[in-house]
Amino acid sequence: MLLLFDIDGTLLQRASREHAVAIHQALADVHGITAPPKVESAGRTDGEIARSILRACGVPDEQTTERADEFRAAACEAYASLCPPDLSSTVAPGISDLLEQLSLREEVTLALVTGNYEPIARLKLARAGIGEYFTECPGGFGSDSEDRDQLPAIARARAGSDRMPFPRDRTVVIGDTPRDIACARADGVRVLAVATGPFGASDLGEADGVAADGAALTPLLLAILDGGHSAA
Repeated sequence: MLLLFDIDGTLLQRASREHAVAIHQALADVHGITAPPKVESAGRTDGEIARSILRACGVPDEQTTERADEFRAAACEAYASLCPPDLSSTVAPGISDLLEQLSLREEVTLALVTGNYEPIARLKLARAGIGEYFTECPGGFGSDSEDRDQLPAIARARAGSDRMPFPRDRTVVIGDTPRDIACARADGVRVLAVATGPFGASDLGEADGVAADGAALTPLLLAILDGGHSAA
């Protein structure tokens, strides 16, 4: 089984302040936007968030696209200098035990599907002390596409062979927002939601199963791994 975890709100909680500051700093450095308007960010990729802000500021999409690589590099550089040295306190409840259990199962591959740019994602998890669980498979990141719906397919392609991506029926996305659910549905894979982010269980009902936290997520994942079906 390929298990694709989101980061913010799923693996970590309250670990995005410096990330947001880095995005704003890159907007200032690359586009001269010093007072960015607030836009909805939950479940969106870094590039999509930046594009939404730039649109609100009247920056043409063509300019955003042309300078996307420059913006990404600036955001990652800013985050590298801003990221706290220890993010271990931000690991969501039950997640450390869950990842430890899953890492012991030979049939499980742990990977990421996150809107974070990859260098930001890797540093964030390393500083939180759980990056070691996500080294086997690259996953899918905001640096691969602004469109989150494309990320599960990218992750499956990387987890598969040269000729065939990892099978949809053995892939599960785990996230905390309706956009996590939507990206899984776009790729035709199963999805479990955890209500540890900005959305409650009632907002996540389109998932195949909803858990209150990482501890409650464990039996849902084990049911899938052991051949059962997830249940809300």
